[in-house]
Amino acid sequence: MEPMRKKNLIGARKTRSKPPIIQEDLVTRLQIAGLKIDQAMISRIESGTRLVTDFEVKAIARAPKVTMGWLLNEN
Repeated sequence: MEPMRKKNLIGARKTRSKPPIIQEDLVTRLQIAGLKIDQAMISRIESGTRLVTDFEVKAIARAPKVTMGWLLNEN
């Protein structure tokens, strides 16, 4: 069996590490922004096992007020 490959770039930075917020708070912020997402999905994004769409990346960056570049580890 082939080893699991990362499915996104944002897991390397954690979606909630700057400023630190807990997953539940991030989920709440994303749900208020209109995303249908739960804590298990955030865990899978952070571990790199869930694909992330472009509009999700944008919303995930806005929730803790970081740039998409920071989230994608470009800065």
